[in-house]
Amino acid sequence: MTLKAQPIPNRTMPAAAHSEPLALSAQLERWLTGEGDRTLGSLVHAFGDKSFAILLVLLLGVPALPLPTGGVTHVFELIAALIALELIAGRHEVWLPERWRALELAGPRQQRFIAGLMRLIRRLERYSRPRLRFLFHRRFTDIVFGLLAIVGIAGAFLAPPFSGLDTLPALGVVLLSLGVLLEDALVALVGSLLGTVGISLELALGAAAFHGISSIL
Repeated sequence: MTLKAQPIPNRTMPAAAHSEPLALSAQLERWLTGEGDRTLGSLVHAFGDKSFAILLVLLLGVPALPLPTGGVTHVFELIAALIALELIAGRHEVWLPERWRALELAGPRQQRFIAGLMRLIRRLERYSRPRLRFLFHRRFTDIVFGLLAIVGIAGAFLAPPFSGLDTLPALGVVLLSLGVLLEDALVALVGSLLGTVGISLELALGAAAFHGISSIL
């Protein structure tokens, strides 16, 4: 009697079938803890077109802190403005001068800042979800994103030193960029509104100061 071999059922499901894309915080943590250097250039290479928004978060994160900066963050804001202009121009990868590409993100001070930024991203990820995802990663959306970022960066750059008025415009750009990264239109909208409020506050206080000085003279 010949026994016919029965096929053994395959109980192993392909991992890719159930795997979900890594969260933004997990992607950043993997890059920070992986091998290789931790420079702006390596970040651009690792994240590709996502590096536009990630760099805007990193560069505007410092003036977004509720601390008077005295204008020392102007260099960060100028770099951020260059990145926003490249986004408007339709570049698919961030271009930075070699000197800027070599800037390290692994020093003790940078690590503390990035750790705080990671906590903010994880909090947003708990409540955020994709909203109006079809709006993102389109040419028109990139132009609007770049223009809104330029406005927020200009608001932070033009704020009087030691006034703390650069905080809201910078925070608006940070949230706008995180909204783009998380593909959440609500977070992007909140960032845009926050930046608008910050710039309006600057203009109102500036007009009041000018009126006060004019009345004295």
